[in-house]
Amino acid sequence: MTIDFYYTWGSAPCRSVYLCAKALGVELNLKKTDLMAGDHMKPEFLKINYQHRVPTIVDNGFVLWESRAIMVYLVEKYGKDDFLFPKDPQARARVMEKICFDLGDLYQNFAVYYYPTIFAKAPLRPESFKRMVQSVDFLEKGLEGQVYAAGDQLTIADFALVATIATYDGFKFDFSKYPNITRWYEMCKKIIVGYEINQKGAAEFADNYYGRIPK
Repeated sequence: MTIDFYYTWGSAPCRSVYLCAKALGVELNLKKTDLMAGDHMKPEFLKINYQHRVPTIVDNGFVLWESRAIMVYLVEKYGKDDFLFPKDPQARARVMEKICFDLGDLYQNFAVYYYPTIFAKAPLRPESFKRMVQSVDFLEKGLEGQVYAAGDQLTIADFALVATIATYDGFKFDFSKYPNITRWYEMCKKIIVGYEINQKGAAEFADNYYGRIPK
């Protein structure tokens, strides 16, 4: 049985779910959702997701959105062991800490800085840029002495964070002063199954929108 997956590759959260599914060997029935064309506001989609968001999955009638919740669900339902989401309470809590950091800090601050300009032509706000840089600083510190984002094994935290960092990269963020992020990022590119979709999606998003940013 396959899972319906409503997505757009421009979305970092969508790409993180895709990477998780690939790692688990879960087959996704891809349903591209063009947000600019209003696909997410069509009645048939609103019946599935009243918040009209992607990513959204439908697994044998079970509907779920919010990428981090989806990744936890996929691992707990389809994972054969605690690969990607440890069962140990402390290790699991560390993964949750990192995906919450991505949701409320790293990804959020990218969106706060860029999205008003991209989608509403608002001026860029220097204070928002400072918060975005601070988020990257935090990630750099968090990766110090660690192989992966949340410890010594690949987890869903890596999928969430690398999708966001690839988006930063597409928008020409300078990572030259961040050796821990650079090492981890390059490793993720090599070891994560299906990673090319993440890089392609981030590049497409940048191609569509980075040029709208005043230089």
